[in-house]
Amino acid sequence: MSLAVVYTRANQGVESPLVTVETHLSNGLPSLSMVGLPETAVRESRERVRSAILNAGLEFPARRITINMAPAGVPKSGGRYDLAIALSILSASGQLPSEKLATTEILGELALAGDVRGVQGVLPAVIAARDAGRSLLVPAANTAEATLVAGANTFAASTLQEACQHFVDKPLSALAHTRGEAGVAAGQQHPDIADIRGQHLAKRALLIAAAGNHNMLMVGPPGTGKTLLANTLPGLLPTLSEAHALEAASIRSVAGQPLQPMQWALPPFRAPHHSASSVAMVGGGRHLSPGEVTLAHAGVLFLDELTEFKRHVLECLREPLESGMVTIARADYRVTLPARFQLIAALNPCPCGYHGDSQGQCRCTPERIARYLEKISGPLLDRIDLQVEVPRLDYRELMGDAQQKGSAASSAALRANVVVARDLQLARAGVLNSGLTAAQLDSVCLLSKDSDVLLQQIVERLRLSARACHRLIKLARTIADLEASKDINPGHLAEAASYRGISALSVSPAL
Repeated sequence: MSLAVVYTRANQGVESPLVTVETHLSNGLPSLSMVGLPETAVRESRERVRSAILNAGLEFPARRITINMAPAGVPKSGGRYDLAIALSILSASGQLPSEKLATTEILGELALAGDVRGVQGVLPAVIAARDAGRSLLVPAANTAEATLVAGANTFAASTLQEACQHFVDKPLSALAHTRGEAGVAAGQQHPDIADIRGQHLAKRALLIAAAGNHNMLMVGPPGTGKTLLANTLPGLLPTLSEAHALEAASIRSVAGQPLQPMQWALPPFRAPHHSASSVAMVGGGRHLSPGEVTLAHAGVLFLDELTEFKRHVLECLREPLESGMVTIARADYRVTLPARFQLIAALNPCPCGYHGDSQGQCRCTPERIARYLEKISGPLLDRIDLQVEVPRLDYRELMGDAQQKGSAASSAALRANVVVARDLQLARAGVLNSGLTAAQLDSVCLLSKDSDVLLQQIVERLRLSARACHRLIKLARTIADLEASKDINPGHLAEAASYRGISALSVSPAL
């Protein structure tokens, strides 16, 4: 038969749309032409495919070869189509049975010697192939991520010869579903919160942030433990659900980052440098690449030295913080990526770092401090639920005695409280408190008469916007959940209000 059809998958954000490789052999001068919007790397595959077929001891047909990659509207880049193209040529020339290829999707880049190299974005392709009811043949180098998906019928080949024999007389063994148990707890990768001396208010705020998935800002002089506190947060978070873990793993697969089976269900923790551009933060580029907000999906995005980031980069965070997604529109594509992350930020209160410090070392003028804090806009600050001062510790708090060291709650102990609070929220509304809608707020966060009066006073005194008011109520709901309280009491609202409008930022007219 001179016509063959082979299925493969493209990369489009974190989606993996189906691509059909149609190969037709006809009489005429030997040539190979490709249509269907292939980019340069795909068009170059003709040379890789020709050499791989010949070096594998197979026959490359000396005929006119036309390859169509449909649908033509899907951009196709990279070498992920090499193996599918090679097998379609071999099938069209009668060297492989076409009926067996019809139930299998193919991914893999070919070396000139016929080896199959690993490619990016295999995990979304495995999920898509499983949902479509087809098998998937992947490079052996991608075995680890291919085994993460339950119910998928996946095979791995290391050479073109193995792939061909799989469809002839030596079928490969299906990959076993050997997902890790996420045995490496987050507390073993990150500092234990019990090792941090003092800073009880900041620790309490971290616990609340972890329980309700709230955004948090820490302000304080250099060396007071802001970065260390932020790095303890992943140790307070529970492992991800299967759906969220697969989403996070798919994003890492598309980004070409290695997946570790024993840690695949741990929440991601991203800490980009303050020199990051807007494209690095939200994603994009000529060949679409996920940004930091997407890589932090279902996890934590930590921005240290917040005011050192460019203002337009920080403004890019406003939409994903509100909607949980980011839409990237370019001339060649328009893609929506998931970006539901928890923002943790840290900054110094002034350029020298010592504004408001107990030792009075600051020499910055109010005008200079205001210019320094101008990068943090009101709308961005409005989206941060907890704003906490991290002051300098005195000698006694810093050193502590042996009894105090042993009495501090560990990350593991606090994580148990977080799990209980989150389970309560999910059972009640299906989402964590930070994700409650306005309609859910009315039914989940009922206020008593006293609480309603106090809330009115807080809103008027702090001049909160409608968004900030709603976020204050959600924060109070989380505090109540940590205490297993059915109702939001005035004490919960008062504590939630204490985390907004900190004095270290009040010097800026913009805030």
